[in-house]
Amino acid sequence: MEINVIAKPNSGKQEIEKKGEVYVVRLKSAPENNKANLELIKLLKRYFGKEVRIKRGFSSRKKAIEIAE
Repeated sequence: MEINVIAKPNSGKQEIEKKGEVYVVRLKSAPENNKANLELIKLLKRYFGKEVRIKRGFSSRKKAIEIAE
């Protein structure tokens, strides 16, 4: 399964919000040294209870995330 995510780094809290077909994920980490991406993967893994990986958008706020079936 693939979902679209908009990452919002440097937020005050961690939060996942679904807006239509897109998930908006607020992250505490800064988008430097891959910290925000690692936090995003960890948060989505906990949310879905499955393995996740970034498919597209490593350096963008808009990302395509693949969730294991």
